[in-house]
Amino acid sequence: MDDDAFENLKDAFRAAPSTQLGRVIIEEYIRREELDAAGLLYRSSIDEHPDLQNDEWDTQFLEQEPEDLRAKLKVVEKDESVINIDTFRAKSTTFDDVVGLDKIKKQIHRKIILPFQKPSLFDRFRKKAGGGILLFGPPGCGKTLLARATAGEIEASFISVGISDVLEMWIGSSEKNLHEVFEKARSQTPCVLFFDEVDALGASRSDMRQSAGRQLINQFLSELDGVKANNDGLLIIGATNAPWHMDPAFRRPGRFDRIIFVEPPDQSGREAILQIMLAGKPLGKLDLAAVAKKTDGFSGADLQAVVDICVEEKLKSAFSSGVPEPIHTKDLIKASKVHKPTTREWFNTARNYALYANESGLYDDILSYLKIKK
Repeated sequence: MDDDAFENLKDAFRAAPSTQLGRVIIEEYIRREELDAAGLLYRSSIDEHPDLQNDEWDTQFLEQEPEDLRAKLKVVEKDESVINIDTFRAKSTTFDDVVGLDKIKKQIHRKIILPFQKPSLFDRFRKKAGGGILLFGPPGCGKTLLARATAGEIEASFISVGISDVLEMWIGSSEKNLHEVFEKARSQTPCVLFFDEVDALGASRSDMRQSAGRQLINQFLSELDGVKANNDGLLIIGATNAPWHMDPAFRRPGRFDRIIFVEPPDQSGREAILQIMLAGKPLGKLDLAAVAKKTDGFSGADLQAVVDICVEEKLKSAFSSGVPEPIHTKDLIKASKVHKPTTREWFNTARNYALYANESGLYDDILSYLKIKK
C-alpha cells in the first residue's frame, strides 16, 4: 500500500471508525515496522471495537498480567528520566540555507527573531521573547527546515520532538514524557522546541473516545501557558499538514498564536531549488527557468523526486551504453511529467476547510494562494 492510500485509509478511520478499517491499518503499520503506532491504535480502539481483539496482538501490544490490576493501569512511578531527547546548538543552519520563502522569512524575523536579538527594546513594551508558532501547509515545503533555520538565526538550542518520543502505552507516562521535554528545553534557553506533525499530539478532543488522549492534550496546553510554566526564552514551533485536526484550544493567544502558512515555492524559488539539487551532477545546457515554469505547484520534495527520476533514467542509459550522458532541460521536463505534484491532493482537502470551516480566518492565506493561482 502506498503512502497516499494509507493516509486516505487513516482519514476514513478517523471519520468513521470500524473494526475492519482498524484491522487493515494495524496490519499495515506492522508491515511497515511502525510498531509504536500499531500498538497505540490497537490499545485505543479495542474497547470500542472488541471484534478487533487478537491474541497475538494482545501479547505484542498489551503485555499485561490478567491477574494484576496494577499492571493493567501501570501508572508510572519511576523518578528517573523516561526519555532521551538529543539537543544541539543550531548555528550551522540559517535563513541563508532556506531557498525562497522570502515573505515567510521576513515575517518570522520581525515577529520572532527580533525579540531575541533586541530584548531591551521589547522589554520596554513588556514584550517577551518566545511563544508559540504553528507552521502549516502541504508536505515537503520546508516547515522543518524553517524551524531549524529559525533556531540558527538566534543561535539557540534546538530540540526536535516526534510522536515516538512522547507517546507510551502506560497511563500517565506520555504526560510525564511531555513535561520532561519542556523542562529540558526550559533549562537550555534560548531554545527552539520543535514538534513535527504536532496534530498527532494535539488532536481535537471532541474526536476522542478515550480519556487518555484528552489528558495528554490537557498536559500539552498546560505546558504552553499554564500557571507553573515559565517559557521565557523558549520558542515552541509546531509543524502540521493538517491544522484542521488540531484542538482549537491550541490556537488561543498565548499558545500557538502565530500561525504561518508555508506555501509551495514560487517559480524563482523552484529554479533556485533545482540549481542546488543539480549541483555536482553532469549537466548539459540547462534552462532551469523553463523547468521551473513547467513545475508549478511542485513542493521541494516533489522537485527532488523529479531530479531523482531524471538521474535514474540517465543511469539506466549509461549502463547500456557505458557512457554517462549529461542532464538536459528536456530530461527534467520529461521527468516532471512522470511525477505529479503531491500538493494537489492537499489543496483539494484544504480548499473545503477554507471555504466552509473558516470562521476564525485561519485559512485565509490558502484562499489567497488559490485565488492568485487562478
